[in-house]
Amino acid sequence: VVGNTVMYGAIDGEAYLRGVAGERFCVRNSGATAVVEGLGDHGCEYMTGGTVVVLGKTGRNFAAGMSGGVAYVYDRDGSFAQKCNTAMVTLEPVLSEAEQMAADALLITAGKGRIRHRQRFDEPLLRELIDRHLRFTGSTLALKLLDNWEVSRAKFVKVFPHEYIRALSELYGKENAVMPAAARKQKEAA
Repeated sequence: VVGNTVMYGAIDGEAYLRGVAGERFCVRNSGATAVVEGLGDHGCEYMTGGTVVVLGKTGRNFAAGMSGGVAYVYDRDGSFAQKCNTAMVTLEPVLSEAEQMAADALLITAGKGRIRHRQRFDEPLLRELIDRHLRFTGSTLALKLLDNWEVSRAKFVKVFPHEYIRALSELYGKENAVMPAAARKQKEAA
């Protein structure tokens, strides 16, 4: 167990914590990456950037005031939505890479463009972070999730702030507007 307010205001770096964190984990995180196996109340409160992976239960009021970054929460029993403050975030399934590619194609066709955290697909990013957690900590929980990946992935929830979605969409629109058509097609194929 690590105490309260761990990674408060973190701007960079990585943390892989085998075990649970207290209250207010990653509050005001603006760029760090963290993997933890559970946490108390008010996790990711006022987060503006970075990536957080929670492999276990969270306390109440998760993501209150969260405007940036992304959190991936393993929701084994389906109770996470009741603990999350959804005033500023949307809760989405973590799609497979193929599913996310298909969703991107629909967005591009609609003129909205793809919206990706760290310009990566969710599934490989999440899996890579859990794999790193296993390598650095020897976590049996991480091993269990990776050993049964398809079932595990389906139980993860992506916490995606509305403001961040808007910013990514605007960024894609600006990049797309100034890019020649041939270069745009090549980039979209990537």
